[in-house]
Amino acid sequence: MFGCVGCGAVLTAAVSEVALPIHLAGTHWEKLHPPLLEAGSYAVDPAPFGPPWRQWDEVGAREAAERGRFAQFGALSDGPSDTVLLAPGDMRGTRLILERTGGYCMGIDGRDGPNLACLGCDLPVGTRMDDCGCWQVVRLVPQAVVRLPGPPERPLMDWADLLATGALWHRLSEYRDIPAGVALAQVVVAAGGAPVEAAPGPVAELLSRALGALLPAGEGTKRLDLAGPRFGEPAADLVLVPVHPQTGDMWQPRAGAVPVPVDAALWAELAFPPHRIRLPVVGGLPAGVERDDPLPPHPRYLFQPSREAFRYTLARVPAVREPWLRAIYDRG
Repeated sequence: MFGCVGCGAVLTAAVSEVALPIHLAGTHWEKLHPPLLEAGSYAVDPAPFGPPWRQWDEVGAREAAERGRFAQFGALSDGPSDTVLLAPGDMRGTRLILERTGGYCMGIDGRDGPNLACLGCDLPVGTRMDDCGCWQVVRLVPQAVVRLPGPPERPLMDWADLLATGALWHRLSEYRDIPAGVALAQVVVAAGGAPVEAAPGPVAELLSRALGALLPAGEGTKRLDLAGPRFGEPAADLVLVPVHPQTGDMWQPRAGAVPVPVDAALWAELAFPPHRIRLPVVGGLPAGVERDDPLPPHPRYLFQPSREAFRYTLARVPAVREPWLRAIYDRG
């Protein structure tokens, strides 16, 4: 648990540490995002966050690179590093600082700095964000909180346990384009400018159109496929592998393929797509169940990985300074 450094009051439920999600970028303006983290978990973000903000021209390329930013993408923060991220529902004993609740249109975006104060001593302890365009999250200021004794953290699960218990299956729904944009950026970097052909099936449906638009066609094509626990290692040059949700470590293939990290929930959705039966195998529909008639319409638009998440990820990769990749970044 985390408590207030000023008075020692409890500020959170009992939480266990997990890896920082690789899809921190927000998108989907005019829509409210789900929480970035699941209840009962927390992660630490080493990057600075919060005001004061500085523009790229003010910071300069050298200082920006020292902060892990290698291409211009929004303002740079001079706020604290190592903020503690939690789901908003895990907060306890705080109130909103009303004069710091600015946002775009549907909520708070953290532009004004810490907006949560301890009920015990009124010390600003964190920033809640729940506006459209950003994941719902609370960021605790590391200098304002202290770790308190609590129950043991959740045990570390191996890949077999994660798959057996269904811990990787979470409903990404319409927000799956965000981790897909991160995966697309990682594939483009790993390809090194060479053409990429995605294996037929879920991987091609997710990335082939975008890869065809971003990378050239011709000789030296690299094959992209999935690899991972309980899935196997098909012959491929590049393989999408899951990132362990607790440790942040990539699953490592044994073969010579180059591993490309992807969010574990998205990977599980690609590797083991849900099997939907159109009709009951035996008999009629169960009592109280009504059939969709007509069937739900197809999506209005073809799937496209998030452009915002794609550029957010590339801006934090040193290779983006190479001319071929910078040209792709500038095209978006």
